[in-house]
Formats: sequence, structure tokens, C-alpha cells
Amino acid sequence: MQLPINPPVKPMLAKPVADIPPGQIYEPKWDGFRSIVFRDGAEVEIGSRNEKPMTRYFPEVVEAVLANFPERAVIDGEVIVADTARNTLDFEALQQRIHPAASRVKLLSEQTPAGFVAFDLLAIGDEDLTERPFAERRERLLEALRHAKPPIYTTPATDDLDTARRWFAEFEGAGLDGLIAKGRDLVYQPDKRVMAKIKHKRTADCVVAGYRVHKSADNRIGSLLLGLYDERDVLVSVGVIGSFPIKVREELFEEMQPLVTPFEGHPWDWAAHMQGERTPRKNEVSRWNNGKDLSFVPLRPERVVEVRYDYMEGIRFRHTAQFERWRPDRDPHTCTYEQLERPVQFNLAEVLTSR
Repeated sequence: MQLPINPPVKPMLAKPVADIPPGQIYEPKWDGFRSIVFRDGAEVEIGSRNEKPMTRYFPEVVEAVLANFPERAVIDGEVIVADTARNTLDFEALQQRIHPAASRVKLLSEQTPAGFVAFDLLAIGDEDLTERPFAERRERLLEALRHAKPPIYTTPATDDLDTARRWFAEFEGAGLDGLIAKGRDLVYQPDKRVMAKIKHKRTADCVVAGYRVHKSADNRIGSLLLGLYDERDVLVSVGVIGSFPIKVREELFEEMQPLVTPFEGHPWDWAAHMQGERTPRKNEVSRWNNGKDLSFVPLRPERVVEVRYDYMEGIRFRHTAQFERWRPDRDPHTCTYEQLERPVQFNLAEVLTSR
């Protein structure tokens, strides 16, 4: 490729802040694979955050780029799978798109087609725009993609703080992950945390029903496995907590030993797994584990812990939850999905088609 900026390029990053900062430009935070897309005539490269190309995994995105991008351009954005039937972004389906078999890649490109949401123009023609202010790059992006058709989209953006607050409350109902705030004069700085991200934070009381040992020693807890009871009174695996100091990991290991129980009769035994219930065993044979030992030690489901989480992906926490406090006052069977805050439903198609 002979572009003003050539791959690989690391994307500009955001740091978390507690509240929406005033006086900036605000965009939805998309839940997909961060990608910088390069087009030079008939050549297209889809970069990734770790600088490894993802081009081969998304042939339908390559076709859409050739049909919608300017002849020579570099655009930062997000590869997503938008499930408009369920009105949500499907990150799990997106993960499955990274597959070594070409036949599988082709099949998935038809079954769960991906799209690209553009939010920054880094170069066009022979112009390198990375030293230009973001407000200018945004205007140039809108012009460059003014005729683009799905599955190429331009992210909505606003400089109105009240609108941003409304988006923060509403867009979660379409499966989005909060807001990104960018200074109007911000130049593009690869791999630097110079933007701000604002995400939803919530708490839930969960049942501790197992643990995995830490990689450093067998007498340290690596992560505690969390469950919530569904409407059938079945304990569903919803995620883990695992950020503990070493000393706390050792203390937790000692605390958990009286609760260790055989798999037989445990809510997450092999019978439950084979019946299709969501248990931690689902990931023991996952190709995503990179050879990690994901077996776990079952515990009697008697302890309750309050955790912080950002949002749900289906029936589980989208990201690793954070320890808040123990809840000895809670009956484990009262830890149900009913306690979770449900985001207001919002039409994903409206977010994708607004600017």
C-alpha cells in the first residue's frame, strides 16, 4: 500500500472517567473489534488493536469497504455484528468470526455478517490528517462517507452535553457500552489514552459456586465463579471476579476450603452441562482459552458476594466483575436475575443510521 499512513497502526485509546466531561464531542461506545481500515484502490487491510490484520476473517466487510470508502483512505472505527432482530450488538457472534478455516469464515460471513462503524478519518487521498483537530477530521469523515450504505456506518456524534447524557441512558438498550468523549482540538495519537470513556457501573448480589486456582500457586484463588438463579431456580453461570492481591488470594483459598464439594449433585455438574445449561464447563473446551486450564473446583453454593459490573451480554456479565463486599445477610436463592437493572429498550437501527 502507498498511503500517507500505512499499516500497522495502533488505534488511539481512551481512559475511564467517572462522569461525562463538559465541552467535548461525544460518541456512543461501540462493542466490537476496534479496527483501523486501510484502502488503497483494490487493496484493503483491516487492522486490529494488537496490529494483527483481521482482513481474512471479514470478507463481507472488505467488499463493503471497496463499495463505500473513498479510493484511498484510512479510517478508524469498530467492526461489529448488529443483530437488529434481537435489537443488540452480538459480541459473542463476533468472536466466533475469528476462525482458522476458510470454509467456516465464508459460512459465518453469510450467517452472522459484520459491519463497520467509522468514527475517525486519519487519511484521505495523499493527505495525512492525524495532526488536524478532531472536529475537522469528523467533518471530513462525514463528507467522505456521505453516500455510504450499510454495512458501513458513521457513528453519531454530538457536542451537546444534555444529548450526550440522554444517549448514555438510552443507547445501552441497543447493546452499546457507554460514551466516548473527545476534545475538539484532539490530534490523533496512536496507542495513547487521550480520549475519555464513560461506562455504566452497577452492582449485583451473586452466589459463589466454584473457584479456579491461580497460575502462580495451588493455594491461591485465581477467580471466584459467580451464579444467579433464573426463573426455574436453576443456578446459571454469569461470570467471575478475579482481581485480588496475592495475600487475599491465599486468604480466600483457606476460606473456601470448608465449602469444597464433589461435582456430583453440584448445580454445574456434567449433567447440567450436557443438558445445555450455562455452566463454567462451557469454556473448558473453548478454542478461546489458548491452552489455559479452565477446570474449576466446585463449592457448595452458600456464599453471597456483591460485585460491580458494567452491563449484561445476554444472561452473563460482559466483562469480568469486580469484588465489592461479602453479603452474609443474603439467602443465596434470592440472588436472581430480577435484581438486575434493565436498560431502557432503544432501537439499534436508529443508532446505526443517525449521525
